Amino acid sequence: MPGPLSGVRVLDLTGVVSGPFATMFLADQGADVLKIEPIGGDITRRSRATIDNAGEFSALFISSNRGKRSLSIDMKSDAGREVLAKLVAQSDVLVQNFRPGTMKRLGLGAEALRARHPRLIYVSISGVGETGPYVRKRVYDPIIQGLSGFADIQSQPGTNRPQMIRTIVADKTTAVFTAQAVSSALYAREKTGMGDHIQVAMLDAMISYLWPEGMMQYTVVGGEATAQDPNDRPDLVFKTSDGYLTCGTISDSEWQGFCSASDDPELVKDERFATPGGRAQNATARINRMQEYIAKYTTAEWLERLDSADVPCAPILRRGEIIHNEQVVARGIIYEFDQPSVGRVRQPKPAARFEVNEASIGGPAPRVGEHSRRVLQDLGYSDGEIEKMIADNAVKATPRD
Repeated sequence: MPGPLSGVRVLDLTGVVSGPFATMFLADQGADVLKIEPIGGDITRRSRATIDNAGEFSALFISSNRGKRSLSIDMKSDAGREVLAKLVAQSDVLVQNFRPGTMKRLGLGAEALRARHPRLIYVSISGVGETGPYVRKRVYDPIIQGLSGFADIQSQPGTNRPQMIRTIVADKTTAVFTAQAVSSALYAREKTGMGDHIQVAMLDAMISYLWPEGMMQYTVVGGEATAQDPNDRPDLVFKTSDGYLTCGTISDSEWQGFCSASDDPELVKDERFATPGGRAQNATARINRMQEYIAKYTTAEWLERLDSADVPCAPILRRGEIIHNEQVVARGIIYEFDQPSVGRVRQPKPAARFEVNEASIGGPAPRVGEHSRRVLQDLGYSDGEIEKMIADNAVKATPRD
């Protein structure tokens, strides 16, 4: 069966990660995603170490652009604007993450395009939104980590020095919010016949993401000063005699299970930890006490004890261990395929698994302009017109075989 978004045409004018990752999810779910790249290609093709001899592919690019087609075009040229106008007319969704105002200057602003194409779903991804004093800032993931509270919640114990999360969490989380919003807009259009303009700011997405537990002490207006800081405790990384694990003791049964696994009958009598509220109030003391017990045995021994007591637990895997982990292998999470000019590559399968309309990896990431000729032919351009655009550097196409 085709994916749930089969038949949906997405015009992807995004670069870096927040936009491409979002449209890749749509491609995994069956949408036809046409990636519009500048003549030199998306910067992420080269922003990390390339993994092919031609210098066209980085691992980051493949992992954000698999299953798409590529048209490489100069959007500022007359020919480029004409091609884009024709493509917009055929598209269900347009996604862009240029700095605010750029698309309007190119004649591709949301108001103008939606006036001509009222069914179009126009998506604008930005760093901090399209209003406010920071609107002209150049924004990357660490900027949003700093503004949203993520760097603060990672602060080092003792020194309280903020720390960045060592992954582009803001880019990728924004991508998930965006893909979900596109699906909602497509559903609404089926009922109303009208498209929409969706604006997703990385800052908005990350504050929303952080809020439930990371901003608990700021939830009740007027109660900020008395509420406990959820960050004021060690993390749940426990060192065993030969590695690391994590475990949780939120409920009474889980705490009692840990006490049983510790083989210390006195631990369950400690009044500080007898209730969920007490365990939260005395979190630092509780976690440090747990560490004393966990350090005595190996990871395997503790996992057996904790599983037997029905306490949530898992080994903390090094990245090189993930692809061989028994649960990952049993679920078939990692998929391999051939990436032209690179070789065999691994990718995680789409996380949302549909029983009827199965989502799947639609194929490898495209070369720069790999589909330029075919896209232009489908728009009605002759071979001569296409070759002239290529000669004028308005379009880039992969060499003919």
